[in-house]
Amino acid sequence: MLLLGVISLIAFAIVEARRKNPMMPLRLFRSNTFSGANLLTLFLYAGLNVGLFFLALNLIQVQGYSKTQAGLATLPFALMLIVLSRWAGGFMDRNGPRLPLIVGPALAGAGFFYMAFSGLTRGPAAYWTAFLPGIALFGVGMGFTVAPLSASVMGSVESHYSGVASGINNAVSRAAGVLAIAIVGSIALIAFTSALASRTADLHLSTKAQQALSAEAGKLGGATAPAEVGPQNIDATASSIKQSFVDTFRLVMFICAGLAWVSALAAAILIEPHLSPSSQ
Repeated sequence: MLLLGVISLIAFAIVEARRKNPMMPLRLFRSNTFSGANLLTLFLYAGLNVGLFFLALNLIQVQGYSKTQAGLATLPFALMLIVLSRWAGGFMDRNGPRLPLIVGPALAGAGFFYMAFSGLTRGPAAYWTAFLPGIALFGVGMGFTVAPLSASVMGSVESHYSGVASGINNAVSRAAGVLAIAIVGSIALIAFTSALASRTADLHLSTKAQQALSAEAGKLGGATAPAEVGPQNIDATASSIKQSFVDTFRLVMFICAGLAWVSALAAAILIEPHLSPSSQ
């Protein structure tokens, strides 16, 4: 499915390049700022979607949060985004988009990196030190980024292309989320299955028990210890499931941090200090 999507995208680009009046003018990408903004969007929103998805799984499946508590746990992210977006827009007007588009994703990556070390906690009572700083830092980073990113996308092309430019960027952000969850989700499943097998190796489970446990691995942190492991191993298996998901969550957060930092690097290399629509 992923390969089919890549082939379709390449075919679309070839068709658009040959059309006299393309729906997506590829010449827009001649602008370094436009290309950089979309590359930043691709990596940063890939990290955003994967990070929030696995954070919710961790909080609900492993850390013992209710769905309501998990939703409230991410509220600081939204608050930071609301509070800082206006300020970031004003800062960009005075200083250009390049600096906030470097600093913002870098801070977002630091937030993911912090959450990678949350471990297996005591539940909502440990939220204030285990997750809040990382979520808040991530929110600050996105608050620095969103307004300058939108302005860069539309301000780097001539005004009659601004609607098309915005549509392209929205498509990139949505595609980034879908592709990232598919790719990183597959990596996470492999990592979780491997970690679970390693952590239960000392239990010397029967072949039947191992097969039943492997079947449960597809549920990630929502897996339960199957009856086949025997009553003497139920608690140890359940603990191994949680620890294995924590290991997997750490890997995912590292990936998300890396994606955010790559997006900051893209901004540093490609985003111009001041907006100037390229001639098309």
